[in-house]
Amino acid sequence: MKELNKYLQSHGSSEMHPAEIAKILKGLNDKDFSEAIKLVPKDLVGDVALALPDRYFDDVVENFNAEELSHAVSELESDDQLEFMQELEDVDEDKASEVFHKLDAEDKHEIAKLKKYDEDQAGAYMQLEVFTAKEDEIVQDVIKRFARLRKENELENVQNLFIVDSNNRLLYTVGLDDLLIFDFSKTIRENIEQSEESFEPKSARDTEDIKEVVNYFKEYDLSVMPVVNDEGILVGRITSDDIYDIINEHATEQMYNLAGVDDEAEEDEDVLKATKKRATWLGINLLTAIAASLVIGLFSDTINSMVALAVLMPIVASMGGNAGTQSLTVVVRQLALGEISQTDAFRTIKKEVIISLMNGLLFAVVMGIIAWLWFHIPMLGVVIGLSMIINLLMAGFFGAMIPLLLKILGIDPAIGSTVILTTVTDVVGFFSFLALAKYILL
Repeated sequence: MKELNKYLQSHGSSEMHPAEIAKILKGLNDKDFSEAIKLVPKDLVGDVALALPDRYFDDVVENFNAEELSHAVSELESDDQLEFMQELEDVDEDKASEVFHKLDAEDKHEIAKLKKYDEDQAGAYMQLEVFTAKEDEIVQDVIKRFARLRKENELENVQNLFIVDSNNRLLYTVGLDDLLIFDFSKTIRENIEQSEESFEPKSARDTEDIKEVVNYFKEYDLSVMPVVNDEGILVGRITSDDIYDIINEHATEQMYNLAGVDDEAEEDEDVLKATKKRATWLGINLLTAIAASLVIGLFSDTINSMVALAVLMPIVASMGGNAGTQSLTVVVRQLALGEISQTDAFRTIKKEVIISLMNGLLFAVVMGIIAWLWFHIPMLGVVIGLSMIINLLMAGFFGAMIPLLLKILGIDPAIGSTVILTTVTDVVGFFSFLALAKYILL
């Protein structure tokens, strides 16, 4: 509380940053949080709520009435308004409805307009606030208009001027830095025609997959991208801060999926929900573990005749599992970044197989020598060495193959990959080691 009071008193309203306030709030216990959130300036409550982790949103909502929340929403940009209202609906539908009805007509219209897009479409992430000008406008007039709108807080985070025709179709994108070196006494069209620079816009369609838009930002090093509909009419813009959030969310989702947990369930405070989601994958893992155990059961006589096999057996499976996970992680991440195309699949598999084979040969020699010195049985070292090569080779192959195959089938490569891979490395590891032991040692 003291830290928040100190921050609020030492900063003017224009100097306060929602992220800084959120950082302070996260360090408070539940009681202090409820008291502290009420101290946050009403104009910043919406931004602070969105800057906090999702689990805090319920607490924010509980401490403000519908009128106060409506004011908080009205202070947000259009894309953040939609996000706030969607989260509010998840927490309390009745309160969300009450807040929505208290908004002015323009805010209602903008939220409804953005809400019609699916969550994977670019339109769902765009801001409707854009700074536009016509070709025949004098540059000086455009700059004066921009200055007026900025002083009135009608525009925020503007980096580009979008040039449109009389039907609002997007024609050009002009950076503000380029605009400042234009001849102020001439029209925008005249400046563009006389310039050696290209102002052809790179835009996204409102129905385009947001993952493709993320790739545009990375490929073209963009800070903002205009969004148009199928007729080329400018309908909004997507800014880099939204792209950073999408990349972060996608990376988090992948990490959770690789571990067999659901990202939405883990961010929810409902323990039962998270337990059920985890139990599903643990149940599948149990079945795969039973499958591996059945393979071991086929060679029970072999294990009984040589205790050393039971001691060394987990090493083969563990090494295969770790090698496979390395390949799997690399390929899944490269697929997420768009670094692997369909025609590039063979190269990826070949690379992972070669790396795994080289490591297999290295650790086959190391483990073979250890097994020989440990149990004084030279051929036991040969058996575990050969098994190590076989299992790491298969681990590299399936570690690359599984996510590529899932991608072709239209399934998120991270989902279920580890379960399939663990089954393969366990079964292949146990079978190769025990089968070689049976035919070479006994």
